[in-house]
Amino acid sequence: MEISKSDLLSINRMSEFIHIPAPAKLNLFLHVTGRRADGYHLLQSVFQLIDLSDSVKLRSRSDNLICRINPLPNVLPEDDLVVKAARLLQDKYQLNDGVDIDLDKKIPMGAGLGGGSSDAASTLLGLNRLWDLNLSQQELMSLGLRLGADVPFFLYGKNAFVEGIGDVLQEITLRKSTFFIIYPGVSIPTKNIFSAPHLTRNRSPITIVDFDEHYATQMKFDNDLQAVATQMYSEVSMALSFLEKHFPKAHPMMTGSGSSVFCEIPENTSVEECLSILPTMWQGFKVHGLLQHSAYNLVSKVNTQEGSRQVG
Repeated sequence: MEISKSDLLSINRMSEFIHIPAPAKLNLFLHVTGRRADGYHLLQSVFQLIDLSDSVKLRSRSDNLICRINPLPNVLPEDDLVVKAARLLQDKYQLNDGVDIDLDKKIPMGAGLGGGSSDAASTLLGLNRLWDLNLSQQELMSLGLRLGADVPFFLYGKNAFVEGIGDVLQEITLRKSTFFIIYPGVSIPTKNIFSAPHLTRNRSPITIVDFDEHYATQMKFDNDLQAVATQMYSEVSMALSFLEKHFPKAHPMMTGSGSSVFCEIPENTSVEECLSILPTMWQGFKVHGLLQHSAYNLVSKVNTQEGSRQVG
């Protein structure tokens, strides 16, 4: 269900926080097609937005401090992507504005679901409004790329066929789908997977037409990072086996660099039994694909702004 503009940036009269949703994504496939001289990997993927979502909460400050309320455990402020997003805008435009940042975290960390990147993107979107910057969507996407390769996608706001290092995006129309996701309780640093010497890096490129014509058969699409992750983290292999047992025709796959695995299921499928027998450290989610970012009304408004505010 699309969120209305009034719901999208609801303002709490007592706290004056604005709330920006930050949805997760799935990689419906992920192929590694090469590696640049600077070490970045060249990828092809389809990013599917889903309705599992964090919520970024922002409140303006009269000073120029960036204050992280309820910081994430074991994450230093200088490593927190929402703080880095705010500082990037503040430094870029020499702002004297400050902000309190809170985060209602629902997307597991290190799960391959893009939670941190989505949080950063929603922070940029919210501060663009809160600080009256009037930056265009393209300007925000360029800034977002400095924070991470997946951040521009969440600012783009639509499901996409993705190439390059994750920065070349082409809108793709996906059918409405329901997915079952397992997060097997282990956080996987992306660099651990991409730095593995036995990672396959020479998959032949495909086209968006190839995906449209053949994805339904699942014959040509998988995740090139999955073989590495299952060798390094037994939890990923166990979660895939769980899905294969309970959804034998569903072609389960890891998303991103892991650790979450998923499969598409029929809309009316009950997952209660599966949820009841998950190991204690695992989390299961039944989610629906989104046709666009749940804050797309805000993305769209940003995109139609003319020019940029000159600050400093």
